[in-house]
Amino acid sequence: MFLDNRQVAMDSVLEALADSIDYFQDNLERLRPSLRDALKPHYEARAKSMHELQELARKHLDLLPRDADVERDDYMWLWSRLKSFVGNDSQVLIGELLEQERVLMQALSTLFTHPLPDPIEPIIEECWKGCRALIRELYALQKQRQRR
Repeated sequence: MFLDNRQVAMDSVLEALADSIDYFQDNLERLRPSLRDALKPHYEARAKSMHELQELARKHLDLLPRDADVERDDYMWLWSRLKSFVGNDSQVLIGELLEQERVLMQALSTLFTHPLPDPIEPIIEECWKGCRALIRELYALQKQRQRR
């Protein structure tokens, strides 16, 4: 079965959400406790929104959830670890998390160009706001780390 453009856009958002959550969880042990504590609420809210969106996408868009791309996750983790050998581990992680947010913002922007069922739209707007808040938090943490 082929997906229409709206389904593809929603699938991209769900994939970006899952990737960002997975990346954060995979790297929890690399984060300093203060960074972990600052970021964890953002990712907990994101996980909740992602699960709601998966249910709504299944119900209103006939979209079945897919598994994450495990090979991509492994590559991203390995690449991040290699970069950490030549740079500050926290700065590398913050940069990688910011890149995840850029991917998510692009996916959300594309999805916003399609008509969405009424129950889905508020969750997507919440994801957008959450993404913007997390980007602000990451930049603030990045500045703090650079001063030290």
